[in-house]
Amino acid sequence: MADARPPARLRATAGAMELLRRLGGTHGALMMHQSGGCCDGSSPMCYPAGEFIVGDRDVLLGLLDLRLGVGEIPHDLPEGNDAVPVWISGSQFQAWKHTQMVLDVVPGRGSGFSLETPEGLRFLSRGRAFTTEEYDDLQQLTPFVGVDWEEGRRPPVPDDVLVVAEAVDACPVPGMLQG
Repeated sequence: MADARPPARLRATAGAMELLRRLGGTHGALMMHQSGGCCDGSSPMCYPAGEFIVGDRDVLLGLLDLRLGVGEIPHDLPEGNDAVPVWISGSQFQAWKHTQMVLDVVPGRGSGFSLETPEGLRFLSRGRAFTTEEYDDLQQLTPFVGVDWEEGRRPPVPDDVLVVAEAVDACPVPGMLQG
């Protein structure tokens, strides 16, 4: 496994991607930030690109590519309205760095300033613990942070599936048979 890249820190369900496409059609380029608490608990929040100020130490979990469908691996980085960067605060990242975030969408009302609030749906973050081998591989990488983005650097193109049909495809429920 010496030449294999570590797994992506972020995946999204087909439903979450569809909602992002719809919100992008209305609001233009988007960004997301995994909230660290307070009023919205730990909800992933969706904003028009640039409407949330990313801190120098916020960590980029991934760059969602709205061109991708279920099971596809990106060939290049998305740009413009096709790119949805997903950030998490540095302190939150330290608490959750051992997990892969799976962005999902469920019925309900979003809260705060997140764009999906009037849609009757809300974004939900789910997590899958990395295996020991995956985590060890990820520990070899320096997290991509806000200052990197601000200075014009971009993360490498992921070599992993970023879109799954359902959340259970990325983070199986223990004890449930898959078939």
